[in-house]
Amino acid sequence: MEFFTYGKDYVEYRNAGETLRVMAWGENSLRVVSVPNGPLDMSDNALIQQQPTESVIRVGEDTAEITNGKITAFFDLRGWNDAAVLTFYNDKREVLLKEIDRGGALTRRARFFNPYSGGDYRLKVTFEANDGERIYGMGQYQQDILDLKGCNLELAHRNSQASVPFYVSSLGYGFLWHNPAIGSVSFGSNTTEWRADSTKKLDYWITAGSNPAEIEEQYSAATGRTPMMPEYGLGFWQCKLRYHNQEQVLKVAREYHKRNIPIDVIVIDYYHWPRCGDYRFDEHNFPDPKAMVEELSSYGMEVMVSVWPQVDWRSENFEEMQQKGLLVKTDHGMNLQMSFQGNNVFYDTTNAEAREYVWNKCKDNYYRYGIKTFWLDEAEPEYGTYDYDNYRYYAGSVLQKGNIYPKEYARGFYEGQTACGQKDIVNLIRCAWAGSQRYGTLVWSGDIASTYETFKKQIVAGLQMGLSGIPWWTTDIGGFYDGNIYDADFQELLIRWFQFGTFCPVMRLHGNRLPREPLYRVDGEETEGTGADNEIWSYGEENLQIMEKFIRVREQLRDYTRRLMVEAHTSGAPVMRTIFYEFPEDPAAWDLKTQYMYGADILVAPVVEAHAVSRRVYLPQNCKWTLAGTGEIFEGGQWVEVKAAIDTLPVFLREGRQGYLIGRI
Repeated sequence: MEFFTYGKDYVEYRNAGETLRVMAWGENSLRVVSVPNGPLDMSDNALIQQQPTESVIRVGEDTAEITNGKITAFFDLRGWNDAAVLTFYNDKREVLLKEIDRGGALTRRARFFNPYSGGDYRLKVTFEANDGERIYGMGQYQQDILDLKGCNLELAHRNSQASVPFYVSSLGYGFLWHNPAIGSVSFGSNTTEWRADSTKKLDYWITAGSNPAEIEEQYSAATGRTPMMPEYGLGFWQCKLRYHNQEQVLKVAREYHKRNIPIDVIVIDYYHWPRCGDYRFDEHNFPDPKAMVEELSSYGMEVMVSVWPQVDWRSENFEEMQQKGLLVKTDHGMNLQMSFQGNNVFYDTTNAEAREYVWNKCKDNYYRYGIKTFWLDEAEPEYGTYDYDNYRYYAGSVLQKGNIYPKEYARGFYEGQTACGQKDIVNLIRCAWAGSQRYGTLVWSGDIASTYETFKKQIVAGLQMGLSGIPWWTTDIGGFYDGNIYDADFQELLIRWFQFGTFCPVMRLHGNRLPREPLYRVDGEETEGTGADNEIWSYGEENLQIMEKFIRVREQLRDYTRRLMVEAHTSGAPVMRTIFYEFPEDPAAWDLKTQYMYGADILVAPVVEAHAVSRRVYLPQNCKWTLAGTGEIFEGGQWVEVKAAIDTLPVFLREGRQGYLIGRI
């Protein structure tokens, strides 16, 4: 009886209806696809098609293996196994990952398709746990945990949560769960278990590498590299909730220009439109967008505008979009998906016609005025109750396809901008999935609290996103909500966060500051209000001087940051990196979650405790480190206590590199 067939770049196993194929898919990498019956489904949600690779294949009666560079997959039907068990090895024949076997009389199944009556499957895939393994990545979760071993994670998006199901293992491999279904994963001490609530197939990708940088490069080649960051992504971005009319935007810009404080982007937030789904300026508040953009451009400032995927029932476009089938469907109950300043439904980003429709509206009403960068908010999307099983996309049910929404949202704008001839595209977005990076995605960490506890979580979130293949990431400097501009404790937090933001991929000040002010439409209807002032002079002269200092530090970093963006574009390297990314041979580097590398040369240790004026920093082995503030030199491989008055933070330069920063921080 023959269980295996093969070609030059794959081995396929068939038994009892299941078809399981393992194929070479990029350098040192394999893709695994299985269906419980019927034809093999090779559709892609994140992976890019790869050229066939000549692999080393060995096939026997009850075993088979395929080797692609540094990785081997071994099929085993021996013993009590009534289905092939997969084990993955590196080039030293060390086990990287192994499916659970039958377990003798336990009759376990590593690949368990549990059918719905008359429908598709609930899928569970189980691997043996590896003792001592550390796991990093998986996107952005609001938790202060860097090593994910022992964690249970929801595979779903929420406001401030982005599920990007790729991880880097300390054992020298990377793993992508190539399934956009709503589900979960448990990195347990006994097993690792992946679950999809509704799916048609199993699909994952695994790569072997000698270090995290090699793994990241192979992963970004398989899912797509980020474009080159435009020049205006390298400096300071000014934003608040919300500049509600044209004169206010210009007043702020003129003041920055008058003070000779450089800003690259000024952001016009939501509800500059009449209704969600209108995709245009409200002419009562923004009477001459063309003149506004031209004046801002004369100051060297790009304009970013917010776009929401919600469409209000009262929007001028609602009836047409509903008639054309461009909106997300509600399976049960009223067609109401979010109640905020009206009854809203979401446009369906998985529908190419819907993407084109929304882009054309934005092209006509924004792009033609010279606005070429967009804030794609609400990208999860933010269903009022996150009842994933009650909504349906053009691509399928949200249970099956839900996690691709933000990727397709970014894709619609990226493809529209590209068709208009735009190069070097960056759009700010509140969520991402695997492959989002190739569409100019700059993810920010959502509507987060203005607290030190939250601040620490953002450092972890940024590091995890970089390892998940999303090199462009940022936060609302100071947090989004509950920050009162007159509160001295909040002002201190803002300064510490501002210093951190200087060494993020993008430096952007934003927040819904207190005290708020109500706003009204011209017809008297109350609309979304505005937060307190959030410009750097809004917090007093002493704080202004510190923030201006760090804006100028960011300018000093421009050439260096540009080089980091080239690396992200050409190799997929994160801009903001874990210490172990640069120093994988240093055991202490794998546990550091409140300090990080900004590129290869700059070690950053934000001050993350209230009222602290110093902090403890670990300096990695095998090189010397220069404290940027003083020029003092330290040997690596030790912990040091560093002074950090409110106007500075610990920044160390590797082997004296980037010496122009000495004395400036």
